Amino acid sequence: MQRSFDDIQLGSIELFCLAAELGGFTAAARAAGVTPAAVSRSVARLEARLGVRLFVRSTRHIRLTEGGRGYFEQCRQALAQLVEAERQVSGQQQEALGTLRVSLPTTYGHHRVLPLLPRFRQRYPGVQVEVHLSNRNIDFIEEGYDLAVRVRAQPDSGLIARHLEHAALVVVAAPDYLRRAGVPSELEQLVEHECIQFELPSSGRRIPWLFREQGRERELFTAGGYCCSADVLGGVTLARSGAGLFQAYRFTVEPLLASGELVEVLQPYAGASRPFTLLYPHARHVPIRVRVFVDFLLAAAREWES
Repeated sequence: MQRSFDDIQLGSIELFCLAAELGGFTAAARAAGVTPAAVSRSVARLEARLGVRLFVRSTRHIRLTEGGRGYFEQCRQALAQLVEAERQVSGQQQEALGTLRVSLPTTYGHHRVLPLLPRFRQRYPGVQVEVHLSNRNIDFIEEGYDLAVRVRAQPDSGLIARHLEHAALVVVAAPDYLRRAGVPSELEQLVEHECIQFELPSSGRRIPWLFREQGRERELFTAGGYCCSADVLGGVTLARSGAGLFQAYRFTVEPLLASGELVEVLQPYAGASRPFTLLYPHARHVPIRVRVFVDFLLAAAREWES
């Protein structure tokens, strides 16, 4: 078999991937134990070999070009396969090791996934977990994430999607608010109430409330003087404070319903839900740390839906 790469070229590919993952030559140099100039020379060698620019450079930042992003995706998978091959040969194939980077929506992170992580790390102590809590959609390749949980995930041929659960929605309010404003019994009465809004940060669009009516799902746009964006839990806090009605995932308010701090209303129209999905990139050899986390979270999700 004829050699296609020498040691310098393989090293350049590793440094290029580090720079892409960490977002800069200095950060890559620090991680690799070399100088920023060495990283820059390595990237320049690759660009000369390929005949394309891999990064757009400014005084403070670097950004992958379109060609660079595709090259990074392929190189990252190839390097991961080499690491996996070494582990299999050395007998470490059953051990989950390394850093797992996960992006979670705020509500799902706080109430579903974060409480499970101590148990996960007890089972897999060789895995370090980095969690990003945000409701924005991340770029797996550019930002270097292994997995993400999303609501109503859109189909993407580059990603594997695993269903976690259909999370039930409920409309809640504080007892004090209901004493002042009355308890709604019909959906049409919502126009007479203060309905706390949530705005999608990606689009600036206020999301409709969902109900089940005569066996069908119904979307209803409500109105009110309060609006949260970025963190749905802000709406729960406002509802607890007596600001108005709020539609939330049941799993976020179950303890408050049990204690009486919040009261569920419009129960005849309950039953609507939104799906949560676990996403991770396609790869011929999925890293063990990713596989064990997927299995762990799917097992927990089966308990939530049972």
